[in-house]
Amino acid sequence: MSVAVEKPDTPSDQRSRRSGGREARRAMRAAPLADDIKPVRAGLEGGSYGPLSENDRERIHEAVLTLLETVGFANAIPSCIEVLTEAGATLSEDGRIRFPRALVLGTIKKAARHFTLHGQDPKHDMLIQGKRVHYGTAGAAVHLVDVEKREYRESLLQDIYDAARIVEGLDNIHFFQRPMVPRDIPDPLDMDFNTLYACVMGTSKHVGTSFTVRENVKPALDMLYAIAGGEENFRARPFVSNSNCFVVPPMKFAEDACGVLEACVEGGIPILLLSAGQAGATAPAAIAGAVVQAVAEVLAGLVYVNAIKPGHPAIFGTWPFVSDLRTGAMSGGSAEQAVLTAACAQMAQFYDLPGGSAAGMTDSKLPDIQSGYEKGITDVMAGLAGLNLVYESAGMHASLLGFCLESLIIDNDMLGHCLRCVRGIEVTDESLSIDTIADVCLKGPGHYLGNEQTLRLMQTEYFYPAVGDRFSPKEWNEKGRPDILQRAIIEKKRILAERFPRHVPKLVDDKLRARFGNLIHLPRSGMGG
Repeated sequence: MSVAVEKPDTPSDQRSRRSGGREARRAMRAAPLADDIKPVRAGLEGGSYGPLSENDRERIHEAVLTLLETVGFANAIPSCIEVLTEAGATLSEDGRIRFPRALVLGTIKKAARHFTLHGQDPKHDMLIQGKRVHYGTAGAAVHLVDVEKREYRESLLQDIYDAARIVEGLDNIHFFQRPMVPRDIPDPLDMDFNTLYACVMGTSKHVGTSFTVRENVKPALDMLYAIAGGEENFRARPFVSNSNCFVVPPMKFAEDACGVLEACVEGGIPILLLSAGQAGATAPAAIAGAVVQAVAEVLAGLVYVNAIKPGHPAIFGTWPFVSDLRTGAMSGGSAEQAVLTAACAQMAQFYDLPGGSAAGMTDSKLPDIQSGYEKGITDVMAGLAGLNLVYESAGMHASLLGFCLESLIIDNDMLGHCLRCVRGIEVTDESLSIDTIADVCLKGPGHYLGNEQTLRLMQTEYFYPAVGDRFSPKEWNEKGRPDILQRAIIEKKRILAERFPRHVPKLVDDKLRARFGNLIHLPRSGMGG
C-alpha cells in the first residue's frame, strides 16, 4: 500500500499564494456593502456590561419612589401645577409638588417606548428600544478648538453648520445634537432659531436642539413645518427633538425650560428629559445617590410630559455628571463618569424606557492620548451597557467647554471600535470554523490569508479605521511620518471645501429666507452659495 506524501511548499509557492490572497482581499475591500451587513452600524444591541445588579436596580427604584413621594419638586410654574395636580400629583403647603407612587408607576406603564427618532432622510431613522445603541453629539460648548494654533476661540454659527456637515458623512455618528453655542449671536431668539437652522441645513440626520424660552419655539416650529412640507408631515416624522433641562438639580423645576417643554409637546417635538446634576455639587457625591436623584428627576419629567399628552415620545435622559472633588470642577472623562452613565443605561432598561445619557466628554483640551483613553473608555462602556442614545460622544473637549472639528473625524474611528465591541462575537456552527481549520491544516497552505472564509468575512466581521494609523513603520516613514491629527486636519479641510448638503432644496430655503428675513444669519456664501 502506497502513501501519497504531500510536497512541501517552496518559498516561491508561499509568496504566490499570499500575493493571490492579498489581491483577492483588495478586490473584496473595494466592494460596497449594504448597510445591514456592515461590521458596525447604528442600532447594534449592547447590554453585555452593567455595574448594577438586579437587586441594586430594585433598591434604586424604591429610593426613587420614596423621594418623589416625600421630597417632590419645588418651583413649578402655574401651568405645570395645573396639569400635574389634575393627573394626581399633590401641591403641598410648602409649595412642593409630590408624586404618589401609583401616579409614577402608572405613568411608566403608559409612557411611549419603542419609537423612532427620524432623520430628514429616512435612512438615518433610529429605532429607540431595548438595548439598541446609537452615538451622537451634544453640548453647549462656548469655544472651538483650533488644533493647528493649539488655542481656543469663541464658537460661531458657521462652526455649528460646519460640524453638522462633517457629521453628515460620518457613519459612526448617528445623530447630531447642537454641540456649540453661537457666540456671535447674542439675542436669545436669534440664537435659538439660527442654531436650529444651521443644524437642519447641515445634516439630514436626526437633530437635537434647545430653546431659551417658550416664545422661541413657535418660529422654530414654523420653519420645521415648512421644511417638512407641512405640519402634518412633521408630526408624522419629527426629525428634531428638544433637549430640555426642565429640572434644576436638586429637585427643582426650571421655570423657562418648563414653558419650552409644554410648547414642544404641543408642537409635536419629541422631548429629551434631561437631568444634569453634578455628583458632589448638585447631586450626591455617592455614585448610587447620584443615580437615584437623576432617575427621580427624570421620572418627574415623564409624569409631566404624559400629563400634558399621554404617550408623547420622551427620552429618559439621566445625565449625572462628575465633580473632581479636589476642585469642584466637572470631570467628564473620569472613570466615575463611565460607570454612572452605564448605570443610567441599566435604569432606563429597568423601566423599558428609551434612554439617553452622556459619555465621551474628555477633560483633555486637545485630541491627544488623554482624550483618546477617556473618550474610548466612557463611550465603549456606555455602548456595552446598551445605552440607546449616547450623547456628547464625539468632538467634545475640556468637559464640555470646547468642541473640535478634527476630533469629530478621529472620534468617528473611535466610535467604530466601540460599536465593534458592542457587537461582540457571533458563535454559530459556521463561525466555529471546524471545516475551515481542517481544510487549511490538512489540505491548504497552512494560513488563512486567501481562504474563502477570510475573503467573505473581511468586510462584514472586521472594522477598519478611516484615519487611524495601521501602517508598518517602513510605510509610515515613507509617507512622511504622519500622525492621526495631521490626517484629520487634512480630511476636515477636504470635507469643508467639498461637502455642502442639499437635502433641503434651494427653493425651500429661498422661501424660508423670504419669510424670516433678517432672522436668518447664516449667509449663503458659508453654505456653498
